[in-house]
Amino acid sequence: MTERAGVIRFTSMFGRTKAWLGCSAALLLAGCGHYADFTLPVLEGGEPGTVRLKLGEAPVLSRGSAGEWDSSDALNPSVVRRDGQFWNFYSGFDGKVWRTGAASSPDGATWTKRGVVLSPEGGWEGSYIAANGSALWRNGEFLIWYEAGDKDGEKRIGLARSSDGLHFRKEPKPVLDVGPYRSWDERAVADPYVVEAGGWLYLYYLGQDRAVAPPRQRIGVARSRDGISWEKLRTNPVVDISAPGSGGMDENGAGEPAVFIWKGRYWMLITGNDAQEHRRLAMYWSNDGVHWKRQPGAFSGDQSWDRVVVCDPTVVVDGSQVRLWFGGGDINSRDEGLHGQIGMGAVE
Repeated sequence: MTERAGVIRFTSMFGRTKAWLGCSAALLLAGCGHYADFTLPVLEGGEPGTVRLKLGEAPVLSRGSAGEWDSSDALNPSVVRRDGQFWNFYSGFDGKVWRTGAASSPDGATWTKRGVVLSPEGGWEGSYIAANGSALWRNGEFLIWYEAGDKDGEKRIGLARSSDGLHFRKEPKPVLDVGPYRSWDERAVADPYVVEAGGWLYLYYLGQDRAVAPPRQRIGVARSRDGISWEKLRTNPVVDISAPGSGGMDENGAGEPAVFIWKGRYWMLITGNDAQEHRRLAMYWSNDGVHWKRQPGAFSGDQSWDRVVVCDPTVVVDGSQVRLWFGGGDINSRDEGLHGQIGMGAVE
């Protein structure tokens, strides 16, 4: 066992500014009904101690062979436990198109790939991506909120449903759209991560504005009763990025949030992109899911397969145990072609 930069390695795996306070002219055009002031149910945990991540040394889910749908990258795991089985709805890239596939496992470490379950189908989805999703088991079915759009176009979030995890039916329209002109999420809403609390669903997501070098990517939240009609928090974003040129681990963007409840607090793991497109994870905590404080340090990989990129966290809480799956890569590309694979670990 070795420790480096706040990460414990182990080989044995367990079996723009805030744009509005009221309803601005831009929001009047978009409709104020899509925005609200809220928090998640307040939790009473105090200032936490230091949290660390354990990252396994080897991938538990590798990219496919040449010509397969996940031959270039296997990333963005979203793991759900159902009837004693783990389901992983992950993103695969073949060099042209991002799709969502399913894998299943009895223990979260040994996975059987089950094939593609979502592909982009034109229309609002475009032809580039139907992936980077967040899955829940709710009311007798799997729900996946996923990102779709053309490669250089706007990205929106859709919803698909399945009773068996293999055959999904999609909502005909996006369930979360981009923001109004000059808003913080004008160009993209992406990287959804959905949690349920107090009878509401809360969707944390990446928002991208119109900046181009690089685009500013920050994290906001929306809420819904049914998973289809969402209200965005009026004071989004809830997590901002480091100033350009600061050397911060997230100065080129923050995204891929993973939110969970543990030890009387809300926790959020995010992926930060630095100026060289190296990716690391950072941990935040909150009592209300809106006002977040960052823990010191960042978590990076030290193995050949994840030494440049650690990203895309997803978390399953099992009592006091917090299981983690993450993406890793050895090429510092912004979006794809990372040699992406999926690893497993824990939060402590």
